[in-house]
Amino acid sequence: MTTGRENEYLVIVNPNAGKRKGEKDWDKISSILRKAGITFKAIFTRAPRHAIEITESHIESGFKKLIVVGGDGTMNEVVNGIFTQTRYPTNEISLGMITVGTGNDWGRMFNIPKDYSEAVSTIILNNSFIQDAGVVRYYHGKVENSRYFVNIAGIGFDALVVSKTNKMKESGRGGPLAYLKSIIISLLKYRYTETRIRIDNNEINNNVFNISIGICKFNGGGMMQLPDAVADDGLFDITVINKIKKHDVILNLKRLYNGTINRHPMVETYRGKSVVIDSDPLIHLETDGESLGHSPFIFNIIPGSIRVLVGKSA
Repeated sequence: MTTGRENEYLVIVNPNAGKRKGEKDWDKISSILRKAGITFKAIFTRAPRHAIEITESHIESGFKKLIVVGGDGTMNEVVNGIFTQTRYPTNEISLGMITVGTGNDWGRMFNIPKDYSEAVSTIILNNSFIQDAGVVRYYHGKVENSRYFVNIAGIGFDALVVSKTNKMKESGRGGPLAYLKSIIISLLKYRYTETRIRIDNNEINNNVFNISIGICKFNGGGMMQLPDAVADDGLFDITVINKIKKHDVILNLKRLYNGTINRHPMVETYRGKSVVIDSDPLIHLETDGESLGHSPFIFNIIPGSIRVLVGKSA
């Protein structure tokens, strides 16, 4: 059944993204879209999780072409809306992005240009790539929840850093430097966690500093916690940082940016389709830069499930 919306884009705009660049630059972005001949309906998000609702309801009404104007958190919500809707297979919906966030790590993976005109040209090029997604079951108190993600989930220290960084963003102090500042502050109070991890049939028990599980390479504004990740191989990449001295974290920050974190003696890397994690005490979670809940966790890969529009050399 046709709806007349096959060639119309739904544009989901987060006005608060990138220190309110979503709002400040919207006139410029919308003008570029119109000059490019793109027919679209734009909706501004009003609160957390609103992008999920917008995406779900509009796909159900017939939209199959989406553009995110925001950052990684907005992209995450739109992806969750894609998985929540029931009208189309998830990989039949095309997903483009105009990055205005502070981290833009998902866009970095797929060579999404930061220049608005070039980003729109990328969308028009329609160079699609079907990537994997992940889903995690977690707890908030005694209530079990689930969340889909397309970049990286961070557990332990990273979740604490993201929580502090998000609070800085809310007060207008976001960006990669805020992430680095959060790392330093978080080191003062963070404790290691006795953690039990099962990756497919491989069991690991250790005192863990941080765990990264994901599909793509980058987080934290350009850090490579999963430097060897392949976005369509049907597997999670997993980086486990075991108990490490706090000053050693500072001394090895450069490894997170140059892709050599997996060469550190306290770091172990794995690949797998499913990951189960429990801990004592509870350990916390973030996905795609969004703070969620706590352990226990169950992760599963969803191969070939999201169609994204990527840069020429991605």
